[in-house]
Amino acid sequence: MTDLPVPEPGDDELLLRVHACGVCHTDLHTVEGEISGKLPVVPGHQIVGVVEKIGKNVREFRIGDRVGVPWLHHTCGECEFCRSDRENLCERAQFTGFHVNGGYAEYVVAPAPYAVRIPDGFDDAHAAPLLCAGIIGYRALRLALEGHASAWPHVTTVAQERDPPNVHLGLYGFGASAHIAIQIAVRWGCEVFVATRGAEHQRLAKELGATWVGRAEDVPDASLHSAVMFAPAGALVPEALRSLRKGGTQALAGIYMTPIPEMQYELLYHERMVRSVANATRDDARQLMQLAGQIPIRTEVQTFPLADANRALLALKRSEIHGAGALMIDT
Repeated sequence: MTDLPVPEPGDDELLLRVHACGVCHTDLHTVEGEISGKLPVVPGHQIVGVVEKIGKNVREFRIGDRVGVPWLHHTCGECEFCRSDRENLCERAQFTGFHVNGGYAEYVVAPAPYAVRIPDGFDDAHAAPLLCAGIIGYRALRLALEGHASAWPHVTTVAQERDPPNVHLGLYGFGASAHIAIQIAVRWGCEVFVATRGAEHQRLAKELGATWVGRAEDVPDASLHSAVMFAPAGALVPEALRSLRKGGTQALAGIYMTPIPEMQYELLYHERMVRSVANATRDDARQLMQLAGQIPIRTEVQTFPLADANRALLALKRSEIHGAGALMIDT
């Protein structure tokens, strides 16, 4: 813990007094040096706070508004990715709590165009996991289901009360992101298979609508149309491929993963696909927030005071957090 000056917002920025900040595996990977951006840095990129100051060019927010700050801090707007609606791959992207100071603090500044409004019905602690766990889970689901030509068009019509699809979706790992993603998948009419070892995680998965829960090695062969890998364990990638049907897609949702072992080509054959999920766009964030209010998504949150940030990260590393973790900042 240290004292830092209260930052001043630039012309296009907001100054937020932080109320809550989610605790994410990306924070853990940053703190432990598995990924590295700017150092030293204040971690945290699932920030919920209230606007205290605004820059002179800001029009979309006012002082007193409650807003969220996600992982994507800024993009160049000029590279081939920004010009093709793929700003999540921007060549000069900056990320909150990685390249710039984040939300494990009392104050943070953020560009107004990259902040999002928090849906009604969520208090600060329960809103925090939406800002990364929710957003990246939503994007991972889309990428996994888009890869199955027969699944995705049907999934998108569920909200319009048409016939539900018969799509079997696997979720590997059941932490902060998966416990949000399962609620979206169930809303879209998927039958969800959850592979996780922890008894408490299995109980929560069942409670949130899982059709099947168990260990990764026990998922039946060729039983899944699509899968999302939330666990940062490369050894599970072949296990998930074994469970995919022909033409299925496995989306890897993490920013970091242990090495993927050598495997037989037959696991990939028949046009199975493995694809990573890199960051998320502002549209992903807005769409997730809209969905969160409509469903409404329920987040399971264990809170910690800011002074216990290291304890929270250790609990995350040991899979001891029920649902998601959030730091509560004294106001």
